[in-house]
Amino acid sequence: MSDPTRRAELFGGADSERRFTGPTTGDDRRMLVDVLSAQRATLRLKCSGLGPELSLRSVEPSTLSLLGLVRHLADVERRWFRRVLAAQDVPALFSSTSDPDGDFDGATDDPGVIAAAWDTWRTEVAFAERFVTEAPDLDVEGEDSWRGTALRWVLIHMIEEYARHNGHADLLRERIDGAAGV
Repeated sequence: MSDPTRRAELFGGADSERRFTGPTTGDDRRMLVDVLSAQRATLRLKCSGLGPELSLRSVEPSTLSLLGLVRHLADVERRWFRRVLAAQDVPALFSSTSDPDGDFDGATDDPGVIAAAWDTWRTEVAFAERFVTEAPDLDVEGEDSWRGTALRWVLIHMIEEYARHNGHADLLRERIDGAAGV
């Protein structure tokens, strides 16, 4: 007979419970910020307790790894909040035109690479949080050739981006040490 524990209950603990504490009703800014914050916390949770294992790849030929996701999401945060919305002329951090998959390909088990990825991700998240807090409203716009760029849309896109990659993180973490769940 199989274990009756639901998968969602397997990756628990205090960090897991603190992710989803925001309101279920209220103004758009607070709701979007709280949901995005929960998605960011989910990424941290999926990577918690790991060191060099963060660089382990999914399956060949993919270069997908938890560390690659951290690096990728740092670049995504930077793109939307610094480059597009704040109109800062700053380069991507881990990928480039000549190395579009540098965020994933450069994710190695070197402790310096791991520390730099987390420091960079935290810095970009902090900038994004300040930008959102200081924005007069959700209709603030930036310039981008790919898509509409009102802050409201960017927040929704970031939630979608994290949710998709947190699904990848679920599978990667389970492959590394069997940890599974929400």
